[in-house]
Amino acid sequence: MAQMFEKLQFYMQYPFVQYALIVGVLIALCSSLLGVTLVLKRFSFIGDGLSHVAFGAMAIAGVLNLTNDMPLVLVITVISAILLLQTGKYTKLKGDAAVAVISVGALAIGYLLMNIFSKSANVSGDVCSTLFGSTSILTLSKFDVWLCLALSFVVIVVFILFYNKIFTVTFDEDFSNAVGTKTNVYNRVIAVTVAVIIVLAMNLVGSLLTSALIIFPALSAMRVFKSFKSVTICTAIVSVSCSVLGILIAILAGTPVGSTIVVVDIAAFLIFMVAGGIKK
Repeated sequence: MAQMFEKLQFYMQYPFVQYALIVGVLIALCSSLLGVTLVLKRFSFIGDGLSHVAFGAMAIAGVLNLTNDMPLVLVITVISAILLLQTGKYTKLKGDAAVAVISVGALAIGYLLMNIFSKSANVSGDVCSTLFGSTSILTLSKFDVWLCLALSFVVIVVFILFYNKIFTVTFDEDFSNAVGTKTNVYNRVIAVTVAVIIVLAMNLVGSLLTSALIIFPALSAMRVFKSFKSVTICTAIVSVSCSVLGILIAILAGTPVGSTIVVVDIAAFLIFMVAGGIKK
């Protein structure tokens, strides 16, 4: 145990570890805020769809030789979130079918572009790193950290300002429409905010595991608590704790960061399931 703490203290001296912890906490906090809303509105699948779009956007950024791909990925993912919402409402392509078309198409196009225009000798490694976030969280620059701070601040402010509207739209959209609330506007706000969270989370767990970061803490909290406020607070605590623990375990054990965080989230979910059963 003493050796483990000494090793951890040694690694904490390095800026890349400090950056990883700061960004990990911010991403986990932002992910937790809308996780409850997505679960209750049965929008969990949107996270998967947008994460695949973000993968395709990263491939496009690679083809264009952009030194920093986050701005382009963010713009494309946000536009896709809006289009996904509009597609589901005003065309014959509804719900999960719209998500499937956009997400699978983006994933296929992204992988094709990475193969055709690749300048790397290890395409499979690059794809694996992008999909599962194996090392990206440990290679963050100062610009990435500041951009994450700025976007996280925006997400938190939006959630606080529109908390009451998000609450009403989450639980009873028909009633919200009846009393004059512009549910389309707030659904769009939710979709755009989720898109921002997806782009941030890709640095932590990769494009394929972002939904786990958003959904698992919310599901865990809902096993024990019932009110929207208490579930949201518990979700934030669980998400941040699992993220920090996952990063530390990954650093000490040399395991992939994203997969380790998700496994810790799964373990927390199982613990909360047992606790919920005991409480009942």
